[in-house]
Amino acid sequence: MTEQIINLDTINPIEFFGVNNGKLDILKKKFPLLKILSRGTQIKLSGAPEEVSNAKEKIAQIVSYLERNGNLSENYFEQILGDEISVDHFSDRNPNEVLVFGPNGRTVRAKTANQKKMVALADKNDIVFAIGPAGTGKTYTAVALAVRALKNKAVRKIILTRPAVEAGESLGFLPGDLKEKIDPYLRPLYDALDDMIPADKLSYFMTNRIIEIAPLAYMRGRTLDNAFIILDEAQNATELQLKMFLTRIGASAKALITGDLTQVDLPKNQKSGLDKATRILKNIDGIGYLELDEEDVVRHRLVKAIIRAYDQAKEKEDKLALEREEKKAAERREQKGEQSENNQNN
Repeated sequence: MTEQIINLDTINPIEFFGVNNGKLDILKKKFPLLKILSRGTQIKLSGAPEEVSNAKEKIAQIVSYLERNGNLSENYFEQILGDEISVDHFSDRNPNEVLVFGPNGRTVRAKTANQKKMVALADKNDIVFAIGPAGTGKTYTAVALAVRALKNKAVRKIILTRPAVEAGESLGFLPGDLKEKIDPYLRPLYDALDDMIPADKLSYFMTNRIIEIAPLAYMRGRTLDNAFIILDEAQNATELQLKMFLTRIGASAKALITGDLTQVDLPKNQKSGLDKATRILKNIDGIGYLELDEEDVVRHRLVKAIIRAYDQAKEKEDKLALEREEKKAAERREQKGEQSENNQNN
């Protein structure tokens, strides 16, 4: 008689045992000669050594799948136990399609051509710049890639950061302590994580700093290794801040920088570091660069029209500004010519 206790701390035990222990009943039917008991986040196997070993191997496959994808239907659960299908057959059969299986069976995937390109670039490069307007899925896809890397154990932690800068607001004028002042700036990152990781598991990750969300200024002096790092809203980072961030990256880390150069909220006397960084770095081997556009917008159908209208308005403004400059330059040349003629006459 052999006994084996298996811990399920790395997954949501409800996803393993099933509603009303439906999946646990399937497991017991598969191994009728074993005594199988569940208690909290543990499962205890008792029986002949060979039977215990076989059951342990199957449970390990299921746990591995749940660590990566979050949920598993009873149908697939039964097929894995019955050797009808390999766990790798459906967990990796189309890695570019489903990035993450979130709570309640939600699937997160790249929806547009550029989002799929973003996934491919992240797989091939250690640093990726993804530039584009609001609503194109930059942040959401980046967080999905980070969660996928964590679930696949490609990294040990996720670090999400943003410059604490927004249009028309200053941290000093916001109510509350430092955390309460900063959290609203980081809310989009929390929202994306909520869609991809069960609440109890996300709480565990945050408490144990496996997932860390912090303002960009907090990155100074650190070496960020064995991590998937996302710098969001990078257009609001100054040149020095962006250089500081990029030089924090450790040897076993990946970084994804997202931003929208049309929405810079820095004071007028400060330049965004994102434009310069993309210009001087995008041709370096190991650094990927991608521009998303209005065709990648996955929000309300009117968002595309709004982005297009603003782009057209900006083109008109730029054209008028150029015409005014040319007119002023012509007037200056004319005045200079008149002055020169007057001097000659005198």
